[in-house]
Amino acid sequence: MIVVRSRWLLPIADRPMLNGWVAIDRGRIAAAGRAGASLPMRDDAPLVDLGAYAVLPALVNAHVHLELSWLRGLVPRAERFTDWVPAMLQQRMTGAPGEDAVAAAVAAAIAQMRASGTGLVGEISNSLVTVDPLRRSTLEGVVFHEVVRLAADEADDVLDMALRAQEAQGVTGRFPVSLAPHAPYSVSPRLFQGLRAAQARTPFLPSSVHLAESPEEVELLDTGEGPWRQLLERLGAWDPAWTPPACSPVRYLEQMRVLGPSLLAVHAVQCTDEDLGVLRARGTTVVTCPRSNRYVGVGDPPAARFYRSGVAVAVGTDSLASNDDLNVFAELAALRHLAPAVPAATLLESATLVGARALGLETTAGTIEPGKPARLIAVALPPEVVDVEEYLVSGVTPDRVHWVEDLIADCGFADRA
Repeated sequence: MIVVRSRWLLPIADRPMLNGWVAIDRGRIAAAGRAGASLPMRDDAPLVDLGAYAVLPALVNAHVHLELSWLRGLVPRAERFTDWVPAMLQQRMTGAPGEDAVAAAVAAAIAQMRASGTGLVGEISNSLVTVDPLRRSTLEGVVFHEVVRLAADEADDVLDMALRAQEAQGVTGRFPVSLAPHAPYSVSPRLFQGLRAAQARTPFLPSSVHLAESPEEVELLDTGEGPWRQLLERLGAWDPAWTPPACSPVRYLEQMRVLGPSLLAVHAVQCTDEDLGVLRARGTTVVTCPRSNRYVGVGDPPAARFYRSGVAVAVGTDSLASNDDLNVFAELAALRHLAPAVPAATLLESATLVGARALGLETTAGTIEPGKPARLIAVALPPEVVDVEEYLVSGVTPDRVHWVEDLIADCGFADRA
């Protein structure tokens, strides 16, 4: 057993503890407490005093596209989502590097996430090229195999291919593969229903969908017209037999009975208060990616309204094709700017416990509690910090982030029985 003490301990499930400590035994949390509480010391258990650090659970990046990491810096910012998408697709079709370069970009992105304190990941993948690298990494999480096809007559074939790919990769263990419809404008009702039925066979796995991301998406579902239809027609992906539901994207999925507690609704930038009420009632988690939203031209997410509605809010970075980095602390700073009245503690919970719960991993991550794996990070604190929670949502840079296990090793100790 090793006892680690720091200026601040943030269990997330409890208030921050000044001069708090956490006891780690064989890689798991044995106990945690604040100054004055008796330490669970054995005669041979070393005490590692970190000093001016804040120790907290590893962060959760609930939405990322690692397989797009090679696109970093290649797709410019856009004023409209329907301008950004074709630029991204064009780059993917004409500028894709070889497999080794893609693999190197994925590996670098995984290293970048770990360096900025991320321990859990919700990865979106079309090709499943990221499954093996993630399983070889120290991260935990879920890979969402994204399924796309608006043509209703192709739904059965697309679903069959997705199910075979899922079976080949596996639905248990580290980074199980789950099925995920891409978005309301790119998945037919028949395919949505097929995916819903398939997901019922693995109720322990979450699913994910891009939802209410852009004004153009709202227009398409309401009227069947607009820039999204024009783009789908140019791409040869439009189905003239598709009938617009004449309602919001959230109501559309509600009508198809897709919403539920195992679904991650990613972006939700265009959600009305009524939409958010529906998501809350169904137990669906909103995953917000504020920096990416601005990059691709869909606008800022209504972060303050998210929290006022009572819907569960998790945090993601989206891909390096639409963001400068994969630092969840930077997303927290963007949320703090958009929702200054939301308590910092609530934002931190979004980036830890809520994200872990959305991925189905709340029993092993998201808080500092006895029995959970000691997947902990330590953030170096400047001397002037008084409100530690506010500091942690102010934009922590990777150079201030360390893994507790690495700091223990640097002190010359090893976690032992």
